[in-house]
Amino acid sequence: MAKIIIFGTGDIAQIAKYYFDIDSPHEVVAFTVDSQYIKEEKFEGLPVYPFEDIEKKFPPSEYQMFIAISYRDMNRVREKKFYEAKQKGYNLVSYISSHATYLSQYKCGENCFIFEDNTIQPFVKIEDNVIIWSGNHIGHHSIIHSHNFISSHVVISGHCEIEPNCFLGVNSTLAHGVKIARGTLVGAGAVITKDTEPYSVYVPAKSIKLDKKSFEFKL
Repeated sequence: MAKIIIFGTGDIAQIAKYYFDIDSPHEVVAFTVDSQYIKEEKFEGLPVYPFEDIEKKFPPSEYQMFIAISYRDMNRVREKKFYEAKQKGYNLVSYISSHATYLSQYKCGENCFIFEDNTIQPFVKIEDNVIIWSGNHIGHHSIIHSHNFISSHVVISGHCEIEPNCFLGVNSTLAHGVKIARGTLVGAGAVITKDTEPYSVYVPAKSIKLDKKSFEFKL
């Protein structure tokens, strides 16, 4: 059992505390953010402390941390705080839902958050600071590198590779063996069948609205 400080006071931090409370052996004892962003002394009933000197109040030898930041700036904000917390000496806790199917032989990295109803198949490797929202399929032998965000109902086929700082939108699909290059944004519903280019955006084909008369049949 670890005592945890959560970095953040937004929706992700609120959700993280909820899951740690109901589905982990860990205890959340406080929140922390940069001092300029502290608006109230408490969040979710717990005190909020400045991140700049958090290690004085909660020494890394006794406490661990979770960085609860979303995909803002293609996960770079979360990445920055991940390394700042590591420099302070903190171990960063990961959470895997008890309602996820985690069949890989490999343990995920630090500061990962894997929600319910995910299927993680054998030989999948998940590195540090990865958020995988609910209801995804992560196919066998795939590699998810650090600092990524996978939203909901994404299908990642076998032998795929996702480089750092990517975002995969809801209901997107990766074909077998596809490589998602660093900084790629895959839009909701997009189907990726070939390797992507670095720092590119991929969206599905535009829907076309047809006039109702187009569907009328004459007998």
